Amino acid sequence: QVQLVESGGGLVQPGGSLRLSCAGSGSFFGINDMGWYRQASGKERELVAVITSGGSTNYADSAKGRFTISRDNTKNTVYLQMNSLKLEDTAVYYCYADFRVTFRRTMQYWGQGTQVTVSS
Repeated sequence: QVQLVESGGGLVQPGGSLRLSCAGSGSFFGINDMGWYRQASGKERELVAVITSGGSTNYADSAKGRFTISRDNTKNTVYLQMNSLKLEDTAVYYCYADFRVTFRRTMQYWGQGTQVTVSS
């Protein structure tokens, strides 16, 4: 059973920082892309950042210059370092990963979500 477990959310003041983690576990051959989405109350889920297995990254415009996505392939873990947080960053953050579950089959799994609240 493949799963992703997130950690690191919480309450932070504007301008502060948080680091989210998302660890994969279970039986699989490897992981392709890993990334983070977020969903604010009353809004659609939006992509925040993605990182390929080779380390290439892509960010939403709202995250560029403030957020950094990284991964540790030895730990099957993806991270999101969030700096200079703004009120509008408040949302539930979800990680995802594309697991190679067989030699030819890839399946996407999602974490359970972690709340990030930016408030003074």
